[in-house]
Amino acid sequence: MSYNRQITLSCENNPDADCAVEAALSIVGGKWKLKIYKVLRAGAPVRFSAISKNLAGISEKTLTAQLREMENDGLIRREVFAEVPPRVEYHLTKLGHSLSSVFESLDNWGREYIRDKE
Repeated sequence: MSYNRQITLSCENNPDADCAVEAALSIVGGKWKLKIYKVLRAGAPVRFSAISKNLAGISEKTLTAQLREMENDGLIRREVFAEVPPRVEYHLTKLGHSLSSVFESLDNWGREYIRDKE
């Protein structure tokens, strides 16, 4: 059974009262997306190799898939330069930047949770 992420991105297909929260979690969920987001938050465009170097343990296949999902969700923009060898840079879109306060809130909540559990 495969996971169909598109179902969670529409309240039409998911009429539960918390469908908007599920949609948001689907967009930022997973092991790598918030880590990728953190790399791109600095503001300057970042090349694929630089993202990869900042994320120890991620495979190129997984990084490519996560970047494509984030691009499809409108969080990042992929810019290809017609050079030899080709250069590709990623940066946050306006929608991606709007996630900053959510990211900071999650970070703060996580820090408090860890501190309380110690």
